[in-house]
Amino acid sequence: MSLSLLKKRILKDRATKRIMQLFTVLSLLIVAVMAFGLYYKSKPILDTNSLWTLLTSSEWSPLNGEFGFWSFIVSSVYVTIISVIIALPVSLLTALFLTENAKPWVKKIVFPVLDILAGIPSVVYGLWGTLIIVPWIADTLGPYFVDYTSGYTLLAGGIVLSVMIIPLLVSLFVEIFSAVSGELKDASKALGATRWQTSRLIVIRKASPGIIASVVLAISKAFGETIAVLMVCGNMVGVPRSLFDSAYPLPALIANNYGEMLSLPMYESALMFAALVMFVIILVFNAISRIVLQNVEKKFKL
Repeated sequence: MSLSLLKKRILKDRATKRIMQLFTVLSLLIVAVMAFGLYYKSKPILDTNSLWTLLTSSEWSPLNGEFGFWSFIVSSVYVTIISVIIALPVSLLTALFLTENAKPWVKKIVFPVLDILAGIPSVVYGLWGTLIIVPWIADTLGPYFVDYTSGYTLLAGGIVLSVMIIPLLVSLFVEIFSAVSGELKDASKALGATRWQTSRLIVIRKASPGIIASVVLAISKAFGETIAVLMVCGNMVGVPRSLFDSAYPLPALIANNYGEMLSLPMYESALMFAALVMFVIILVFNAISRIVLQNVEKKFKL
């Protein structure tokens, strides 16, 4: 009887292993199918234009068959960088406070609020940005730096995106900081370290791999955000030269034009190529981040 039970357990283990392998292969297959599909739909424009010209040119005139994606790529990168620069310190300090110093009643209030903010549709953030951030930049902040700005700017997109990713980052950071061993914190305090020194030298150092992974996730989310950015960035073709210039990120380009101008030759292929560029950028960025993450884990391993 015991031998029969042992065989059943072995069969269950093998079956479970095979099922997990199958789902892993399916996950990779989905990514491969997406990449192939985007490449296949982008092939017409790749056959008629060099890849270098498509990626480095800023000329965008579909009626004349000119498709340059450089300004869209730069706008996407700039908006994402601005949002992370604003959101990262706010999220990091907020998570440290909630984990290390906040009273239990504060956590009971803040955590549900973070869940609500994370669940708000992006179009609501876009409306908030249009009604609050855009006029503030146009009427209050902008005149200090430029002669005129409409408010629909690179900065507006970065601010709105930062507010969108703050709840995500704070939630992830809280989970990461909560997992840091209490014994390490107690040992630091026993040696006379202040709360800030313990947070900076122990908690953040121990959690640095998780912090990097969280930032990578936030960047991927911000880079692909569409509606909110579309509503506040201005959507004017051209490389933005300052924070108060309009921008036109890749997601906004696709959302604005897909389905409306597909009668133009090569236009659908151009939009699919824009999606392919986003896909490749995020894929390469995540691959590089994984390499950096492995080095950080070795360097800061306690």
